[in-house]
Amino acid sequence: MHIIEALAQLQIGPWQVLPFDTIHNAAEPVGFLLASEKEKLLCVTDTAYIKHRFRGLTHIMIECNYSKQILDQNVRSGFTNSELKRLIIQNHMSLETLKEMLRANDLSQVQEIHLLHLSDANADARMFKREIESLTGKPVKIA
Repeated sequence: MHIIEALAQLQIGPWQVLPFDTIHNAAEPVGFLLASEKEKLLCVTDTAYIKHRFRGLTHIMIECNYSKQILDQNVRSGFTNSELKRLIIQNHMSLETLKEMLRANDLSQVQEIHLLHLSDANADARMFKREIESLTGKPVKIA
């Protein structure tokens, strides 16, 4: 068993694992950067945004929970209430925020991107895949 603390690196088999702090309404939420000799994987979900920057990533598994446009439309139609909207925005990553995050990082070695934790009501998997592939030029898979 390992006690995980943000920015306290640990070794698990061939992987150097660096937990890092994220933004979510949970106690000490973290994402993970896993690095081996040949690969570097970013894995993060349940966060509104990521304040850290990464170099040399080969694989990205990341939350893309909602689109602001879809969420706003659901609130206008009465399908989603404003309190739920507030909670979603404070705790989950939007398509728009993910795009900003990807633009801010070096993706030159990225082989693929996996989108995680899409909302049933506030996401469009095909649109998300198309937009992230268009932005990055990388293959995108939906988990």
